[in-house]
Amino acid sequence: MASVELRGLTKRYGSLAVVDDVSLTIAHGSLVCLLGPSGCGKTTTLRLIAGFAEPTAGEIHVGDRLVSSPARTVPPERRQMSMIFQSYALWPHMTVAQNVAYGLTLRKVDRATIDQKLNAILATTKLDILADRYPGELSGGQQQRVALARALIVEPETLLLDEPLSNLDANLREEMRFEVRRLHDAYRYTTVYVTHDQSEAMTTADVIAVMNGGKIEQAGSPQDIYDRPRSEFVARFIGSSNVVRGPAVERDGVAFAGGVLRCNGARLVSGRDTPVSIRQHDIRLSATRPSDVPNVFPASVVRQVFLGGSRDYMIEVEGGTQLRVITAAEDDIPQGAPVFIQVPPERCRALER
Repeated sequence: MASVELRGLTKRYGSLAVVDDVSLTIAHGSLVCLLGPSGCGKTTTLRLIAGFAEPTAGEIHVGDRLVSSPARTVPPERRQMSMIFQSYALWPHMTVAQNVAYGLTLRKVDRATIDQKLNAILATTKLDILADRYPGELSGGQQQRVALARALIVEPETLLLDEPLSNLDANLREEMRFEVRRLHDAYRYTTVYVTHDQSEAMTTADVIAVMNGGKIEQAGSPQDIYDRPRSEFVARFIGSSNVVRGPAVERDGVAFAGGVLRCNGARLVSGRDTPVSIRQHDIRLSATRPSDVPNVFPASVVRQVFLGGSRDYMIEVEGGTQLRVITAAEDDIPQGAPVFIQVPPERCRALER
């Protein structure tokens, strides 16, 4: 294993910067998710790390080795990396055992060592009873585990995964998130994982790097990214936060719905238009006005949807701003009813412009 460091990494196609001055350190043995919407540059970044593309500017270091720069690029086969693609890329004419052992066979490892490593990885990935089957006889989740086992058996310094669960149905995708994390905890390979799925990133990652427009908007632990977003893009992309805007007033407030919304986060500049993130489940609804608490505003219920374990509301406050609110299922307030909303100031986060 080795750390991976991106230094000012840039990839241009003509005048378009697909990856734009990205710097990121991926610690030895950690799992980092590159998370963002389609076209944000995350897959191109992964291809640059793998050596399938050459940078226009910047460098990639693995441990103490320079593997990519505009002047010199180490080819993929000499980077000691394994990559798992969306399509799994399994050989249809080979059994599970043959597919998994293929990398060791290519390296001309002796038969006894191959058998030893193969038995161990098949047991760890729960594929031992499927060793003699062919890919066409496996489910999507089983094929994904074969691809993981094949990548892990060669003991790479770095493991790269490009949207590895995108072809699975929702239930299987949820199950495989935990499987990816379990295998990472077992082997602790330095791992870079590309996904557009927030839940996938939150489940698997030690660090999430949120990408937008070829840049990293914010990097941190899943909880840090969720609780302390720095930009409007991160707040909306992670957790679908409500984002309200208003001029900053005093040192900790923003004008909102005829009053002042107390908040924390970015430093406020009086009079400057300031976005504020409010998570849907942090807003409390009540039929009567709460007393002796800050951030209370009158509102009305625009719509309400029962979701089984919760209720999903759309609430409108003075000035026409609408907020989405998630409450417990027993909080049944009909459409059109007047309500009061209350948000703890510590859960209102002022964002960088």
